[in-house]
Amino acid sequence: MAQVTVGIDIGTTSVKAVAAAADGEIVARTRVGHRLIAPSSDRFEHDPRSAWIDNVTAAWKVVSAGHDVAGVCVSAMVPSLCGVDDRGEPVTPGLLYGDARGRYRPSGATPGDLPTTGLGEVAGFAGWIAAQPGVAALWPAQAVANHALCGVGAIDTSSAMTMTPLFGIEGWDAEILEMLGLNAGQLPVTCPGQTPIPRNSSHGASSIIGATTAVSGGTIDALAEQTVADAHAPGDVLVVCGTTLIIWGLTDEWREVDGLWTIPYAVDGRIAIGGASNAGGLFIDRVRSMIGDVDEADLLDVSAADLPVWIPYLRGERTPWHDPLRRAELLGLGLNHGPVEIVAAAYEAAAFVVRHHLDLADVSAQRIVAAGGGIQSRAWMQALADCSGLGVDVSVHPEGAALGAAYAARVCAGLEADSSDSRSWARISRRVEPRDRAAEAADSRYQRFREAVER
Repeated sequence: MAQVTVGIDIGTTSVKAVAAAADGEIVARTRVGHRLIAPSSDRFEHDPRSAWIDNVTAAWKVVSAGHDVAGVCVSAMVPSLCGVDDRGEPVTPGLLYGDARGRYRPSGATPGDLPTTGLGEVAGFAGWIAAQPGVAALWPAQAVANHALCGVGAIDTSSAMTMTPLFGIEGWDAEILEMLGLNAGQLPVTCPGQTPIPRNSSHGASSIIGATTAVSGGTIDALAEQTVADAHAPGDVLVVCGTTLIIWGLTDEWREVDGLWTIPYAVDGRIAIGGASNAGGLFIDRVRSMIGDVDEADLLDVSAADLPVWIPYLRGERTPWHDPLRRAELLGLGLNHGPVEIVAAAYEAAAFVVRHHLDLADVSAQRIVAAGGGIQSRAWMQALADCSGLGVDVSVHPEGAALGAAYAARVCAGLEADSSDSRSWARISRRVEPRDRAAEAADSRYQRFREAVER
């Protein structure tokens, strides 16, 4: 029996899992949906028992069945955080990126008391969770899932670094934790790189994964996507069309752009400039649920000459605005517009956000590589091409983060020395070219979009 590795990705609306062979062929896959909970416009959470434990273990059982699994790695969206009891059982909601509790401050504290950089909302999450009854430890999604799989609440150091300022160069920051009434023992075990989780650090939970299978501390979903995407050259643009829309323009030079993020890219030593937007599947799925069923063929055939323009900020926006209070608008809606036009405009709005990021990043974009679950929508891929004016190379597999996690599991299991050859798993299914008339019409609407979002 050939060995495989398993990647499990905890997303905003589902858990995706794959078992992959040595050449990247997916031999088993599954998707388990879960509920995104938004009890008010400023709350954004999961039921961590359902999403981070039950769905993860269910997915593991499906893709591991009948296979010799050498290693497993869990990826997840960041930031996330919940409180667990002394048995590792969640006792608070699982707080997700953008939740207002990220602005929590201890009683009597001023904003300056807690340093914030990048994803500093984690400090707010931690302060709020620490104040809840029954909380023994604070774990992100990867740690909760790993505890369910192998009995240890652990994360890798890359995931830990997204928990700045709680985590610093030397590990968990005792001074920051003390401000929040916490100590390092209440945070996850950290594993450098893709080293296996030490099983002897358990909180006493049983393991559903055998001792011969290496379990990684995990990884970040966006990082996992990068490792197995075909975007690698300067001018390539990786667009992850998931619940969150993620845009990375690749370049050889380090430049910082106001409102965007600049990071070392996962492969080939490139620099990535871009960010994350709420204008992805979170926005499009909400529009489609309000409008009703619209056929993909009708969306592709809709007249591009006259569409309304969405401002797609249902729950604020991340990059480039970093403004949780922005909300959605629909501009230019006329009597001639029906459900097809309104949904088509939603796909355009997501594509306009990509174009806006590229305009700001100024990376001389040559092509787009599309990844994520949204690649299954032909209308979304065509809108991306029409609105950007770029050819779109569509990845084969919509479970890119899970596949990237499966490659990380190979490193963890000692089957690969590092992730330098991960791009060998990249696959492109087709190219989508911009349509001249549609691109011309979209160009004028993009100008209206820019005027509206910048006012």
